[in-house]
Amino acid sequence: MLKYVALFNEFESLIQNGQLKAGFKLPSIRQLSDKHQCSKSTVLKALQELEKRHLIYSVPKSGYYVVQKEFDAKIEPTSEIDFVTSAPAWHQFPYHDFQHCINKAIDTYQQELFIYGTPKGLPSLIKVIQKQLEQYQVFAKEEQIFITSGVQQALSLLTFIPFPNERTHILVEQPSYHLFVEQLKAYKISVLGIQRTAEGIDLGELERIFRSQDIKFFYTMPRFHNPLGTSYSKKDREEILKLAVKYGVYIVEDDYLADFEENLKVDPIFSADTHQMVIYLKSFSKIMFPGLRIGVAVLPKSLADSFQLYKRTADIDSSMISQAALEIYIKSGMFERHRNKVRLSYLIRANLLYDALEKHSTLGFYRPASICMNSHLVLPHRLNSDHLIKNLQNQQVLVETIGQNYIDGFHQEKILKLNVSNTNIQKLDQGIALIFKELNNKQNYYL
Repeated sequence: MLKYVALFNEFESLIQNGQLKAGFKLPSIRQLSDKHQCSKSTVLKALQELEKRHLIYSVPKSGYYVVQKEFDAKIEPTSEIDFVTSAPAWHQFPYHDFQHCINKAIDTYQQELFIYGTPKGLPSLIKVIQKQLEQYQVFAKEEQIFITSGVQQALSLLTFIPFPNERTHILVEQPSYHLFVEQLKAYKISVLGIQRTAEGIDLGELERIFRSQDIKFFYTMPRFHNPLGTSYSKKDREEILKLAVKYGVYIVEDDYLADFEENLKVDPIFSADTHQMVIYLKSFSKIMFPGLRIGVAVLPKSLADSFQLYKRTADIDSSMISQAALEIYIKSGMFERHRNKVRLSYLIRANLLYDALEKHSTLGFYRPASICMNSHLVLPHRLNSDHLIKNLQNQQVLVETIGQNYIDGFHQEKILKLNVSNTNIQKLDQGIALIFKELNNKQNYYL
């Protein structure tokens, strides 16, 4: 066995069995060379192999350190049962793994970090993303793929760029993504709504709107809708695409939770689009962390030039350091390992949520084929929702309704949003039980 291989195997074993702890600084190359009676080049080669496997990382002018695979900060216990917070749990993210990727990105892309000129995104990341998208049945050419500063920027650009159909109105599901709703309100964009429920949307109403209104694009979340948590059936996805093609309406498909899908038979609308009418959006915020601010937009060729022009004038480039670090994170296999771990964690949470809802519900409830960590309850019309929320808060159960997810003038259902991304799972069942106890409390109803 080659000496550097033996040295690599020794350190790998020490790291994996925990004898070398996360963050431990390895002895210098000279010290290791003397201790193991080998050349410095042999030691360096072994260390480089360890770094390729992301078992260690190097800090310039400092040395080599063991990569921390888990964030080891202690989580402060809380007495609150939080069904509001939707951001990923910060302690689930392998902080030092990604820090290692940032360090590698700085070393690898030194020159690119100090120049402008990639409004589409880092070319090497686009190649990686292109392969990544194939896992979601999204097959696109590199020139169709744009890296954006989160999905929010992509939505903003799509709102303002001219479309080939030369139309001006935007159609959104009701309720819908609250930040996009806020944006449409802030800029006084011409917007229409169509009701979406747990059963989907009225396809006849959708056709009527497509036929009679000047619709530029239809913004939809077919998979794991925010805030409802439900998904369209295969038939609904097919019919929506047919209607879009028939009436020349573009579809903006926000697939922000694609990484959490367990049903491999569920494909995005984009996968069936043969007429270049679907714009596909993908976020890394939920599977990674919101501060990464990297989104992906896959555009029809007819929109690519306008999108690039508007993006260049908006921000020149999306964060180069984030893009470069994400590229290394994906290529190293770290992303896939992290995704599998987080997906399993959230699936456990989703199942616990639906088990609790089925156990305690007095309103009628069913478990959909695909579940995620957010769901909802349609409240009785006579319920005083403010009173309900206050009473639950007094019992340290945090919930909220979804008024912010509606456009102005659209009929608002009384809906309670339930998200278990950060809920204490030991108290989840207790929290759902308290919600239904308050729903049965006549004092929470208008006389």
